[in-house]
Amino acid sequence: MLRYLKLHLKNLFPGYFALVMATGALSIGSYFLGMLFLARLLLYVNVVAYIALWALTLLRIHFFFKRMLVDITSHTRGPGFFTYVAGTSVFGSQLIVVTKQYSIAVYLWVFACLLWLLIMYTFFTAVTIRKNKPSVSEGINGAWLIAAVATQSISILGTLLTPYVDNGKATLLFVTLCMYFLGCMLYLNIITLIFYRFTFLKLEFSALTPPYWINMGAVAITTLAGSTLILHANNWSLLSEITPFLKGFTLFFWITGTWWIPLLFILMIWRHLINRYPLSYEPQLWGMVFPLAMYTTSTLQLSKALDFDTLIIIPSFMIYIAIIAWLCVFSSLLYQICKNAFRYML
Repeated sequence: MLRYLKLHLKNLFPGYFALVMATGALSIGSYFLGMLFLARLLLYVNVVAYIALWALTLLRIHFFFKRMLVDITSHTRGPGFFTYVAGTSVFGSQLIVVTKQYSIAVYLWVFACLLWLLIMYTFFTAVTIRKNKPSVSEGINGAWLIAAVATQSISILGTLLTPYVDNGKATLLFVTLCMYFLGCMLYLNIITLIFYRFTFLKLEFSALTPPYWINMGAVAITTLAGSTLILHANNWSLLSEITPFLKGFTLFFWITGTWWIPLLFILMIWRHLINRYPLSYEPQLWGMVFPLAMYTTSTLQLSKALDFDTLIIIPSFMIYIAIIAWLCVFSSLLYQICKNAFRYML
């Protein structure tokens, strides 16, 4: 049993916390749309998933610490570690929205901030100073944008905590506002390289992996971060003063995310239907479910922030697309676990 576990731990996908991100985003969106039973059910799933993934991570640190160092300093696998930050923050936001349990969320926010500092500067320092660097086509992919997602997730959770803070609301909102703008900067820088790869370098259909959906997911969570700040603007005078700018900037990112959706669906058809690339379970598929769920939630909150009820039409049907995607990937995960367990028993 230990040998079997070590074999899987050694190559554990660094971005597996995207499962927590996708489940949390879908739960929050379901709650806002009045699907309370589904929101709580997804919360219970996320509690198990979050604890299980951290247990596997701690075991991997114990048995394969050197391999983790290699992964986190890699251009291709390193960005996946940002899901640790985003997963922790989204889980904390889920606790606040669905159960109003802010006490645990405070510790999760602090923990996410520490993880952000560790992973952000370890990864970007490593890829900056390494001597042998891959080309743009080999080194960059949609997973790099999880750095922006992680940054925005901290902004969202911190902003959601402000109603429960007696002293220091302005300080907390200053931090979350800074993280919001930092996440915007990371997205604009990284998406430029990704767009360049899409349009000027040869892109094999096999290389069009699910994390490219983060192209849309990153701006979706940026929209949610901006909308959350706007909805909490009455807690800080400076935030109230710049609300008109925040509304325009947040709408800009929402439009960008909306633009990405048809293109990503077309590219998925090109990959799987035209070129007949097999569609089977892989952990990276959670990188596709998360953007669909996050776009649903962010559009709903944007409609409140802009006081524009017409936008509610979009999440009213997008939620079902996100649910179907989550069910398909989650059932595939369960099948894979059962299949591996049965194979081990034999």
